[in-house]
Amino acid sequence: MLPFRFSDFAAASVHVFTALGAVCGLMAALAAFDGAWERMFIWLGVALVIDAIDGTFARLFQVEQRLPRFSGERLDLVVDYVTYVFVPVLALLQAKYLTGTGGLIIGALILLSSLYHFSDLASKGDDYSFVGFPAIWNVVAFYVFTLSPPGWVTYTALLLCVALTFVPIHWVHPVRVKRWRMLTLAVTAAWSIAAVAIIATGFPPPAWAAIVLSASAVYFVWLTIDLSFRPDVQHSA
Repeated sequence: MLPFRFSDFAAASVHVFTALGAVCGLMAALAAFDGAWERMFIWLGVALVIDAIDGTFARLFQVEQRLPRFSGERLDLVVDYVTYVFVPVLALLQAKYLTGTGGLIIGALILLSSLYHFSDLASKGDDYSFVGFPAIWNVVAFYVFTLSPPGWVTYTALLLCVALTFVPIHWVHPVRVKRWRMLTLAVTAAWSIAAVAIIATGFPPPAWAAIVLSASAVYFVWLTIDLSFRPDVQHSA
């Protein structure tokens, strides 16, 4: 009988913790079918938190060394595809932000382009940036629900993000970015506060929260352009 080692149990528990993101995805999908959009984004938010901190636990408990047969990275990608891509597309369709044949085509393009991104071995740079649009469709969907733009604006924005998946510009990681780090962390914190306020009060959101989200989007796009095209910045992917 193999000896019980707490370290192995702890390592396996990290994989279980990561896999709970899929359960969050299921709960979010059920909320989408009910039209309970705030509840859906709560579950997607929980999945986002799990995704943000499971890597820290994996390094702390040396999961890769203790359980080499099981790939935490592969598990993470499967869960992320459910919560970052599939459920947000489902929500956009259920909420009628995507309608008819055109809406189904755009939804299919999102699913397919995201599969390309998730399978791209060069999708991350050495500076922790994402190469090509990072398939954060949960965030994109949150913006659509928050701002409720005209249909043509929504369709154009979604198609632009799909196209940018294949353009090798470097999108900043909101926590790991080095350039303008303190300002970026402050903007990320402000975005998080506004997002929580929107979910707490429901859609349509308070005006100040929508303004914070809009300003944050402008800042991150600017930072991505600055990171990608500054001549003194070298990237490796």
